[in-house]
Amino acid sequence: MRVLLKTKAAVVAVLMASTTMGAAEDVEVLHWWTSGGEAAALNVLKQDLEGQGIGWTDMPVAGGGGEQAMTVLRARVTAGNAPTAVQGLGFDILDWGNQGSLANLNDVAAKEGWDDVVPDALKSFAKVDGKWVSAPVNVHSTNWVWANKAVLDANGIAVPTSWEEFTAALETLKAAGVTPIAHGGQAWQDATVFDAVAMSVLGPDGYKAAFIDLDEETLGSDGMKEAFDRMAVIRANVDDNFSGRDWNLATAMVINGEAGFQMMGDWAKGEFLNADKVPGEDFLCFRFPGTADQVTFNADQFMMFDQGGAVSAEQAALASAILSPSFQSAFNVVKGSVPARTDVSDADFDACGKQGMKDLAAAAASGNLFGSMAHGHAAPASVKNAIYDVVTAHFNGEYDSETAVEELVDAVSIAK
Repeated sequence: MRVLLKTKAAVVAVLMASTTMGAAEDVEVLHWWTSGGEAAALNVLKQDLEGQGIGWTDMPVAGGGGEQAMTVLRARVTAGNAPTAVQGLGFDILDWGNQGSLANLNDVAAKEGWDDVVPDALKSFAKVDGKWVSAPVNVHSTNWVWANKAVLDANGIAVPTSWEEFTAALETLKAAGVTPIAHGGQAWQDATVFDAVAMSVLGPDGYKAAFIDLDEETLGSDGMKEAFDRMAVIRANVDDNFSGRDWNLATAMVINGEAGFQMMGDWAKGEFLNADKVPGEDFLCFRFPGTADQVTFNADQFMMFDQGGAVSAEQAALASAILSPSFQSAFNVVKGSVPARTDVSDADFDACGKQGMKDLAAAAASGNLFGSMAHGHAAPASVKNAIYDVVTAHFNGEYDSETAVEELVDAVSIAK
């Protein structure tokens, strides 16, 4: 979910009601928002910018985790063709910032009071050495479960609140001939599920120790083995054709009643909404059992590349637009995520959105808001990719749980 913007023509204007209108440059946008729900959300940004006089040239790069888009970005930067702005995630932003590649947005941030409204957990990925280098677009939380309400009702299944209730529901669906879990066999999807499973077993302190602090004892613990054991249960409840399936196609299985559950971040909600489904009536959203009080997150942000001087007018304008309350509401209502600033009203959000905003605020206040390992907000890419390899190998039956724990400890030790 990253977006690349390159200027093409004359001068730019300042966006939004608080700024001054003027002539604006076009932007070239490289992104991987290619599913129906993502495209609808992207159109909110496109229309917002076009309404302020900035044209839009679209460059979609398919791939839900964004790896392909980042490959294109690195090639562009290596060729000396640094973009004006790039939508990035987590440690990718910090990496570019620590290289001195990003522009300083402090003037815009100070003028508009970003420090007062953006949660500290997000600021840790938006600021480098006290300098704002990116503008957060949203907050996605990753430990959600999505369910087809009609399928659950037909089988007498209530929303599970514990692992035991969840596994009982899986057995009921399997006996009824319904695929219990819709899943796509891609490394980032496997890791997204593992994120929630590990949090449910290890708890917040254990999750932090394992994936943020990279504590070897926690990585090699009995709790981690239990997490892998639970992943084996989940693997036994997906269909035979899961390998390589895109996440949105797995969501469609739940939408169409072919499967009961999907464990996926809240971008999945955009697919339900795009299919004219209503939360609470057609589908259900709830935290993965055992993680009701925790939120693991990732946040799409626009990082601004240094163009050889002070932040440019179009960079300031784009940053201002992205963090305006009106855009934060309009965009996130469609995207399925929640605003990156805490002072946005939930009036226009549906039931799942309201719950997401409430959960985020509570987790931020209680210290239970954690960057997602699976989505590059817990540890650097080298560590994340090492964990991916072990989780996917185990999910595909290459390791038993005990071996997976041993491999995890070794892989993280080497990667860090």
